Amino acid sequence: MALNIKPLADRVLVEPQQAETKTESGIIIPDNAKEKPQKGIVVAVGKGTKDEPTTVKVGDAVLYGKYAGTELKLEGTDYLIMRESDILAIV
Repeated sequence: MALNIKPLADRVLVEPQQAETKTESGIIIPDNAKEKPQKGIVVAVGKGTKDEPTTVKVGDAVLYGKYAGTELKLEGTDYLIMRESDILAIV
């Protein structure tokens, strides 16, 4: 299913990875204690600016800052839209 959204300039649309619900030892983490995910998959990329083209591409797994981006919900799925400079690494 193709998303009907195209980020502008150096912005990137990321689908965050789901937060962990259980620790390695089997303890269930309640919703209010879960950490925000800091890893996700790029689902749409802008064209970049005239001075700096974007370096990430659709399908890249990326790491980003804990408070990076703006949360939005499209077609029932949560996404983050952020500047490419908010992305820390491609993994």
